[in-house]
Amino acid sequence: MNLQVINPYNQQIYCEFPFTDQNAVQRTLENAQQAFQKWKQIPLPQRVTQLREGMSYFEKEKDQIARDITCQMGKPLQESYREIDTMLERSAYLLSHAEEFLAPETIPQEGALHRRIERVPLGVVFDIAAWNYPLLIAINVVLPALLSGNAVILKHSEKTPLCGKHFENAYQFLEVNNIFSHVILTNPQTLAMIKNVDHVVFTGSVRVGKIIYQEVAKYGIDVGLELGGKDPAYVREDADLDYSVANIVDGACYNAGQSCCAIERVYVHESKYDDFVEQAREIMAGYVLGDPLEETTNMGPLARVEAIELLTDQIAEAKSRGAQILLGGTKKATSMNHFLPTLLTEVPHDARVMQEESFAPLLPVVKVKNDKEALALINDSQYGLTASIWTKDRERTEWLATQIEAGTIFQNRSDFCDPSLPWIGYQESGKGSSLSRYGFYHLTKPKSIHFRSIS
Repeated sequence: MNLQVINPYNQQIYCEFPFTDQNAVQRTLENAQQAFQKWKQIPLPQRVTQLREGMSYFEKEKDQIARDITCQMGKPLQESYREIDTMLERSAYLLSHAEEFLAPETIPQEGALHRRIERVPLGVVFDIAAWNYPLLIAINVVLPALLSGNAVILKHSEKTPLCGKHFENAYQFLEVNNIFSHVILTNPQTLAMIKNVDHVVFTGSVRVGKIIYQEVAKYGIDVGLELGGKDPAYVREDADLDYSVANIVDGACYNAGQSCCAIERVYVHESKYDDFVEQAREIMAGYVLGDPLEETTNMGPLARVEAIELLTDQIAEAKSRGAQILLGGTKKATSMNHFLPTLLTEVPHDARVMQEESFAPLLPVVKVKNDKEALALINDSQYGLTASIWTKDRERTEWLATQIEAGTIFQNRSDFCDPSLPWIGYQESGKGSSLSRYGFYHLTKPKSIHFRSIS
């Protein structure tokens, strides 16, 4: 049985791979466990040097990698190049700070006592990566896990297996063979793999995340989960409107809205509301939907054709309850997978389009009277990944940040992962963290050293 990857723009087969058979899966696990025993003994500075050299592969093969991303999941080519550049910048940060983040923590001396806390690797880390940012999502786990001394087995999305192959190419020359592996698995194989590893990281839907969580619980291992989002933006009365509208629309429509931290609902102060809606409509109407390999295209197709039905149902339900469709609301007539940028107003807050993840270029806008009303609506959600506040008032933003239930609070920015800060979801948006020193902590375990000298 083979995995066929369908180009979402032209619906043609772009690549095809056999699924990893069970004997090969078992060998991969055994090899990873053996490699871990060797790799963890290599001093961290040497691991840093080897992994830095491995990352140079992505620079050398940038053109092919960008094309592979675009043809597998539909991202415009210019955005694929941008993802590669961002990954290289993020990797440089992680590599340059690894020794600092993994350094032992020394407890102040007391007499003859020497005490410190070491960070030690977990073993074999199984990373189940998603397709929407196929390099960035994977590197958030793969690189810090390897730097920390773990072995890594990557199971990339069935939509982007070539990205897993590129990681395999980048790391094939590491000193320890099999410290990194890429496998192509069915869903049952993926679940079966869990009982044989030491840690699992999954990026994807809440539904599948809960299945993964139930599975790891059977074996007493830990898990990192980056799940869905319904990220809000709040435009206050004092916001710079031109700046806010441009950036909020970009935060909603970049990558065709297929981001867990894309802006999916906007609350606008009543004094700014009409102007916001009009400017947003003008910007959203200007997107060019077409072949993502063409330079003029700035919105590609949705990666999943089945997403069209979900969006159609969400919009129909909202419309039946009084929502107004000011722009879009349907797929492009001449394309199977393109969905038109969609602007909605007058949407009831308990409508599906306000509560369920859409993962598309869809923006519902709600009028609010003040901070209190906006805050109540922002927190009326099962998700809590990011929230953005658009205002010139830093003091008020600080207060709102203490009240909003989300892992990252932005002021005048959105849809961005800063590698110096932990990426973490509240509520059903996730468990554990990636990036920053906390991402390293989540891929290691502490060991207490408690020595007493006797004279």
